[in-house]
Amino acid sequence: MEENQVAEMAWGLANSKQPFLWVLRPGSVHVSESVDLLLDNIKETVRERGCIVKWAAQKEVLAHSAVGGFWTHCGWNSTLESASEGVPMICRPFSWDQKINCRYVSHVWRVGIELENVFERGEIERAIKLLMVEREGEEIRQRAADLKLKLQLSVQKGGSSYNSLNEFVKHIMSV
Repeated sequence: MEENQVAEMAWGLANSKQPFLWVLRPGSVHVSESVDLLLDNIKETVRERGCIVKWAAQKEVLAHSAVGGFWTHCGWNSTLESASEGVPMICRPFSWDQKINCRYVSHVWRVGIELENVFERGEIERAIKLLMVEREGEEIRQRAADLKLKLQLSVQKGGSSYNSLNEFVKHIMSV
């Protein structure tokens, strides 16, 4: 991410007034003194409701009941982890399969919101509020919870994924 994108994301999160955990991995941002200063300012602004860290166990975080949404680049692992925990997503894909995954999340499964071309604090704030406090967000959260149940059923004995995997194993064993 570029410095200006970090600033827009930071102020969009801060201005949303929603609690958050922001994992900002080393190497994901072109670091400069101004980014460090910005992050210090954001930390001070949101100290009671926001936390910025360099690493977190994503699967465990997504499994926590306090998590109301997940901002993701829509890599397949992140998409599956979020969907399997029933966590709705704010999608900001960067390339290739991430864009396809994002379309599924936002337009097919309808368990997320796509942040399209504009990367501006006001748009970020609106997306967060839409997902977390508005009626449309409530519907998205319900669809995410429904998808979680469907995924759980599919991997249980007799479920579609369970059966497909067993058929695949039988086929491999027969060769």
